[in-house]
Amino acid sequence: MSQTVRPGSVARTGTGSRAAAGPRGGAADELDDVTLARVVRGDEAAARVMVDRYAPRVFALVGRMLPGRDHATLEDLAQDTFLQAFARLAAFDPQGPARLSTWLLTIAARRAIDELRRRPRAEPRAEVERISADTADAETHRRQLRAALERALADLSPELRAAFLLREYHDLSYQDIADALQIELGTVRSRLARARDALRAALTEVAHG
Repeated sequence: MSQTVRPGSVARTGTGSRAAAGPRGGAADELDDVTLARVVRGDEAAARVMVDRYAPRVFALVGRMLPGRDHATLEDLAQDTFLQAFARLAAFDPQGPARLSTWLLTIAARRAIDELRRRPRAEPRAEVERISADTADAETHRRQLRAALERALADLSPELRAAFLLREYHDLSYQDIADALQIELGTVRSRLARARDALRAALTEVAHG
């Protein structure tokens, strides 16, 4: 399976932009058992179906976990996530408690945390938008809030950021997050509370600024 994800294959799924990813997905979005079995047997066509299905969510997570990283780095991490998944897919139990998407996001989150620890900080690229004179104040304020949220996310520790993104952007349960990050349920709750407090403070500052 190591030949399945070739350079550029993740980008061709339509994940070249972080905004292209729709992070949330339900059970109906999961790969069916027949296709999954074909992937395990080494069927490259089925593997491409799997990449197409899950790459947007994987790319969305690594993109938000690693603000400021260049596109090539994010694509490498997304592809590495799938390579690791293919190598271990035979051990995945489709009848178990975790969805395949949750399992993949777990791998992606750990890879992103490893990258953050290896290269702790990359300044987020500033996105300069020209605001015309007739732009509504409400739209300007929304942009300010969005920018403040992105900065606040970037300021969170890797551990807090991972817990928050997996919960709020990818809708994982507390237990799934605990399994993904290999921590206790109480630690999940604590990290989420701290992350939310930090983000709330950042947004309040902008709202009252």
